[in-house]
Amino acid sequence: MKERYSAAAIDQHADELIALATKIWENPEMGWTEKQASKWTADYLREQGFEVELGAYGMPTAIRAVWGHGHPVIGFCAEYDCLPGLSQKVCAHQDPVIPGGLGQGCGHNLLGVGCVGAVIGLKAELEQSGKEGTVVFYGCPGEEQLIGKGLMAKAGAFTECDFTIAWHPGTSNDSLTGVCNGVEAAIFRFKGRTSHAAANPQDGRSALDAAQLMNIGVEFLREHVSSDVRMHYIYMDGGLAPNIVPEAAATKYFVRAQSREAVVDAFQRVINCAEGAAKMTDTTLEIERLGGIYPTLQNKVLNNLMQEVREQLPPPTYTEEELAFADEMNSHSPRYVKGVTPPIDSEIRPLQNGLMGGSTDYGDVMHIRPGVQMTICTAATLSGGHSWMITSCSGSSIGMKGMLYAAKVMAEGAYRVIEQPEMMEAINADFEQSTGGKPYICPITDDVAWPYKD
Repeated sequence: MKERYSAAAIDQHADELIALATKIWENPEMGWTEKQASKWTADYLREQGFEVELGAYGMPTAIRAVWGHGHPVIGFCAEYDCLPGLSQKVCAHQDPVIPGGLGQGCGHNLLGVGCVGAVIGLKAELEQSGKEGTVVFYGCPGEEQLIGKGLMAKAGAFTECDFTIAWHPGTSNDSLTGVCNGVEAAIFRFKGRTSHAAANPQDGRSALDAAQLMNIGVEFLREHVSSDVRMHYIYMDGGLAPNIVPEAAATKYFVRAQSREAVVDAFQRVINCAEGAAKMTDTTLEIERLGGIYPTLQNKVLNNLMQEVREQLPPPTYTEEELAFADEMNSHSPRYVKGVTPPIDSEIRPLQNGLMGGSTDYGDVMHIRPGVQMTICTAATLSGGHSWMITSCSGSSIGMKGMLYAAKVMAEGAYRVIEQPEMMEAINADFEQSTGGKPYICPITDDVAWPYKD
C-alpha cells in the first residue's frame, strides 16, 4: 500500500505524540479530575491548528477540537482517565511507582494520544488533497466511571458527525462484530432503626436484613433473565457492630446486558427486589442512580473498511529487547508456556463475532451516529485487562508503537470514506437497520449526580 500523507504526518510527529502519551502516563488522573491530561492535549491540538474548546459541553475536562469544513464530519473519541491501585513502573515484574497509587491500567494515555495522531494525520491528508471534510476530536472524560460520553451526549455532542471512530489498547489486533454490554448502575441505600441486638431486638429494623434479602432476591432472579444479563453487586455499608441492629446498609449494583431493552428490564426487576426487601423488613429505601450506557453497535460497513486497512497496513515490528521484556511479563501468567506463548500477538486476524463481555460508554456514541471501534495490540500477550501489566506496557515502547499504528489505521480508514463518498449511503443504511430507527435516549437522567467536585 502506498504510504499516505497521513502516515507520514504521524511519523513526523511521533516523538511529540510519544512525549504527550508518556507525560499523561507519568501523571495518571482519575475520571473527572483529568485536568493536566486534558490541558496538555488541548494545548497540543491548538498548536497543530485546531480550533479547541477545553471545558466543552459544560464539562471541565472535556475537549472539542475542530479543523476543516464541509462533509463528511468525522469524530474521533479519545479518553485519558486512569484506574486506582494500578501504579506500576515500566518493568516486567510488579513494582508500583506509588504502592496503591493510580495507574494507566487500561492504556487510556495511549487511547487519547492515538486519536490525537489520527486527527493530525487526517488533517495532513485533507490539506494535501484539497478535499472537503471536517475533523472533530472529542476528549471524553470519565470513561471508567461509565457516563462521560453520555453526559457529553446529553449536552449535544456527537450529533454533528456523519460517523465516528474509536479504538482501544489491547493484547491483540482484533475487530469484533459482537457487542460490549450496556449497563445501568445504582446504589441502593436502606434505612432502619437501631436497637440492642440481644436485649430488645424487637425494637430494631435491620437495614442489613433488607440489603441481604434484596441480594437473595437477585440471586433467584438470575434463573429468570436472558443468558446475556449480568448482575454484579457489592456491600458498601452493613452496620457498625454485631450487637447493634444496623440502621444503615447499602449495596452497589451494575446490571449489564447485550441490548438496552434487556438492561432496562433487568434493572427494573432488581429495583423490584429492593422495594420488596424494604417492605419485608419495614425499612426505607433510597436509590441513587449512577447512570447507564448503551451496548456497542459496530457499523458493519465501517468495520469491514477498518479491517481492510489493517490487513494492508503492516503492524509494528519489535526489537529483541521488546520481545524479551514481553516474554518475561507473560511468564507471570498461569497460562504462560515457555517457548510456546508468543511474547506479542500482533497478527492481523479476520473479523470475529463474539461476546466482548465488558462495557464502554462509546456505545452511546454508536447509537447516535454510525461508529466503529477496534482493538490494537499495545501490550504483552498475556497481560490481563485492568492490571499492572497493562500499566507497564502502556508506558513502554511496545505501547507507543501500537498507539502510532492505531493512529495510522484510523486516519487511513477515515480518508477512504472521504475518497469514496458513496460509502456514506451504505454506512447510514446499516445504521438505520441496526438501530431499527429507534432514537437514542440518553440514560443519564436528571437525578444522576454531577460528577465534578469542584
